[in-house]
Amino acid sequence: MGRFHGLLGLAVAVGLNGPSAAGALAQVPAEPRSYDAPSAASPPAIDGSLSDAAWRAAPWTEPFIDIRGGGWPAPTWETRAKIVWDEGHLYIAAELVEPHLWATLAERDAILYWEHDFEVFIDPDGDALDYYELEINALGTEFDLFLPRPYNREGKANVGWDMAGLRTAVALDGTLNDPSDEDRGWTVEIAIPWSALRPPEGGAAEDDPRETDRYATAEEGRHEPGAGPRAGDEWRINFSRVQWPVGVVPGGYRRAREPSPGDRHPEHNWVWSPQGEINMHIPEMWGTVRFTGGAER
Repeated sequence: MGRFHGLLGLAVAVGLNGPSAAGALAQVPAEPRSYDAPSAASPPAIDGSLSDAAWRAAPWTEPFIDIRGGGWPAPTWETRAKIVWDEGHLYIAAELVEPHLWATLAERDAILYWEHDFEVFIDPDGDALDYYELEINALGTEFDLFLPRPYNREGKANVGWDMAGLRTAVALDGTLNDPSDEDRGWTVEIAIPWSALRPPEGGAAEDDPRETDRYATAEEGRHEPGAGPRAGDEWRINFSRVQWPVGVVPGGYRRAREPSPGDRHPEHNWVWSPQGEINMHIPEMWGTVRFTGGAER
C-alpha cells in the first residue's frame, strides 16, 4: 500500500461518521492476532456469496481495527474476514459494511487504494521477505504485486507479477456509485492457487547477497515457492480496508480530502492485525494463520 495521487476538490463530505462505532476506541491485543483456518472438504464457489458449506464452517476474524492500534477511534463500519484452504487453494472471504458503495477504477493493476478497497497480504514463511499483496474493489478490479522485502528495506514492488490462476468475485448489497440511496455493503471471495505464490524469476530476496546470512540460518523454515501448507503450518497473513471520506459530486462520489504535507493519510486504514503505524508493510505485525483440519457442516 503506497501513497498517494491527487484529485480535484469536492463539494459535500459524507460518510465521515456512522452509527455503529463512532467515538469508540479500538482495543489492541499485545501481540499480532491469530486465526485457525479450517480445511474445506469441498471448495466454495467463487461467486461473491458466502453461503457455501466451507464458509459456514469457518470462524470470522475479529472485527477490523485502526491500523495504528489502541487509542485510535474504532472503524465506523464493520469489516471481518474468513479463511479456508484445500490442497490446491487458499480461499478468503470478507464482509464489508458500507453505506456508500464507490469504485471507478476498472483496469487491471490500477492503484486501487486511491478509492475504497480490500487488501490481502501473504508471507508464507513469516520471514518478512518474498511476500505477496492483492487488492480488490467493489467493481471486482484486481491489483496484485510481489515484494522481495518491505519498502523501508529498499524493497521495490513488482506490479508486473500476477497471481496465475487467481479467481475473485464481489457481491454488492446496494447500488454502486449512486449517492441517492444508502447501501448496506459488499462481500468478497478470493481463490489463490498455492502454485501462484511463487516469486518472479530473479526477483526473490535470496538473489540479494545482503540476505544470504539470514537465509542460511532460516533455511529449515523457508516456504517452498508454489507449495501449499500442511495441517499445522503457520503463515503470516493480514487484511486491510482502505476507506476514504467521500464527497457527493454529479453522478457519484469523489474523495472529500486529499493527502497534504500536514495530513499525509486522510484516508482510514482498517486492518485485522494492527501495525502500530500507518504502514501495512511490517510483516512481523501481520496475523498468524494456522492451517488446521476441519469438517464442513
